[in-house]
Amino acid sequence: MSSITSPQVAGKLGVVVIAHNDEVLVGEAIRSVLDQGPVVAEVVAVDDGSSDGTARVLDELAALHPRLRVVHRAENSGGCGTPRNDGFRAVTAPIVIFLDSDDILPEGAAEALVAAAERHGAPVAVGACVRRELPEGRDVRWQPALYHEPAVLETAADLTPLVHDTLCVNKVYDRAFLAEHGIRFPDGRCVYEDFLFTARVLAAAPRVAVVPDTVYIWHVRRATARLSISLDRDGIANWRARIAAHRMAVETFESAGRKELAAACRTKFLEHDLLLYARELRLRDAAYRTGWWELAREHLATFGEGDIAAATPPARWAARFVLAAEEPRDLLRLSRLAADPARLLPPYARSGGAAVWSEDLPVELDGVDTLPLAGLPLLVDGELRRGAAGGRLRFTVRDLYGRLRADAPRTARVDFLPRGADTPVRTERAELGEVPGGWSGHVPVGLTALAREGCRRGRRGVQLWDVRITVTCADGASFTTAPRLPEDRQRRSVVPSSRYGVLLVRQYTTANGSLAVRLAPGVRDGLRAVGARLRRLSRSSQ
Repeated sequence: MSSITSPQVAGKLGVVVIAHNDEVLVGEAIRSVLDQGPVVAEVVAVDDGSSDGTARVLDELAALHPRLRVVHRAENSGGCGTPRNDGFRAVTAPIVIFLDSDDILPEGAAEALVAAAERHGAPVAVGACVRRELPEGRDVRWQPALYHEPAVLETAADLTPLVHDTLCVNKVYDRAFLAEHGIRFPDGRCVYEDFLFTARVLAAAPRVAVVPDTVYIWHVRRATARLSISLDRDGIANWRARIAAHRMAVETFESAGRKELAAACRTKFLEHDLLLYARELRLRDAAYRTGWWELAREHLATFGEGDIAAATPPARWAARFVLAAEEPRDLLRLSRLAADPARLLPPYARSGGAAVWSEDLPVELDGVDTLPLAGLPLLVDGELRRGAAGGRLRFTVRDLYGRLRADAPRTARVDFLPRGADTPVRTERAELGEVPGGWSGHVPVGLTALAREGCRRGRRGVQLWDVRITVTCADGASFTTAPRLPEDRQRRSVVPSSRYGVLLVRQYTTANGSLAVRLAPGVRDGLRAVGARLRRLSRSSQ
């Protein structure tokens, strides 16, 4: 990754690995560090009062690897901040990085970060993080817009975008810089300790070197029995902790006189935190919804109108809606507006000529009439209709407050992508015709061809396919979204296939409301898919 050879950065980095009851995974994390090469001078692993075999695994590894030392905490701290602080105090190398025991550093990450920090005299160097969804292995880049090219950030304006990256682990830090400014993690059970640590780092206004390489792989295991502290959002305490951490981050910036960073932190809350929780709200019980709504409205009431106006739609629309509604309502509509891609479901009402949320709650949706199409939460409904020829995808582009009436959608490009891929393997094009409430079109799907292409790419067994539609209007303007499958259209069927005998086909709605297709080619894989479905239903009923 780096243009500087290993001898020039050798022995510069100390790595702090924290672990609690992670005996199965911590060894992989440690090995990913030791494999970084001579840039790593030492590894300090902190066992935070584990009750399983984590301490034993770490001690056995330390006996084999002289660079590894283990710090044993007698009691669990309840969070990640205290063990990281313990590790920081134990490290002697001039530069430090933090790693969680269930994640890994990719090859060359340490050298890329340390080389960038040394080359630019930067107390902080940052790189791209990848969220790896397991067991699927699908990689999603975290905050990709921040890490597309090398850069050196020095001014307040330069640092402002980094407020959106609250992770502390995809960065290396000069130990003397942290010591000079007294920067530590909050101790004890602080759910979002990285929010506060990152705020303290940025408030100290360091020069920051940016590398576009992937330097951290964040493993997300949603099916595990024990979710990470930050991913466990089922209880209202998590939302309360999120708000508290955000408030303290804003106060950190304001106390340091970093008004631009404080404003960016408020915008980040609206565009990320609020939407993240709002899209899940309709799945919660009534008590959670009420508690969430009260906490959200109380916190949003501390924002000025300028803070809300600075956020992009749909974030500012969602914030104004929550502020205006005294109790939870329109939760399906809110969840789809908060999803990615954003979609605003009907009704589309106007008051005094302005687009508003609804007739009985006339919250203005500013920008509907002026934003470019790519910035609007436009809605395309789609449905897969299967037949002997493989089926057709029929879709309807819905008008939004009359906005598309003047632009007149003309054509659509429909891309079929294997789940997790960025490049389509099949593309179809369609002319659009006007229908009541919008414009409609259809394209052939070719289910057998999709299944064959999936098998060719190593997608054995059940295949997941996403659909993406790009609509182009008469004036050349266009927008891209994923079609929505109406909730009453989810269905499963068996389709004859000349190649596989049969295809088990299911169109369904993803978590963000998008149409997706599940294919199981052949009788054997079809039976496996049905069996897996029955096992999931059995577990959920227990």
